[in-house]
Amino acid sequence: MYQLDRFVALIRPRQPFLDWLRGLPDFEDLELTLEQVRGDSTALLIPEFDDDDEAVAFVYRIWDEVFAAELEAWTEEKALWPQGRTIEMFMEWFDVEIHTTVAEVEESDTQTH
Repeated sequence: MYQLDRFVALIRPRQPFLDWLRGLPDFEDLELTLEQVRGDSTALLIPEFDDDDEAVAFVYRIWDEVFAAELEAWTEEKALWPQGRTIEMFMEWFDVEIHTTVAEVEESDTQTH
């Protein structure tokens, strides 16, 4: 196992995202909870930074692409996506959680000696 010179940013949906999701035709009858939606969050492999604030700022620089990917993961019908998206809306809809240690585990690492 060895550490990568990268960070991971988890994109965790918040209540406004769940409210939008529940309004989609395919999901309006499902009883999704916020815990369920947040349980399988998107993980972005991002560059390494001096601190968490710089890492979050990096994610905020690409907010539009991240927002679109989150919406598209649930529906490809762009007409159903919220209009007039902004960075402020992204910040209301998602938490960004930074993890600074990323390790790669090789299959050989799991074999007993």
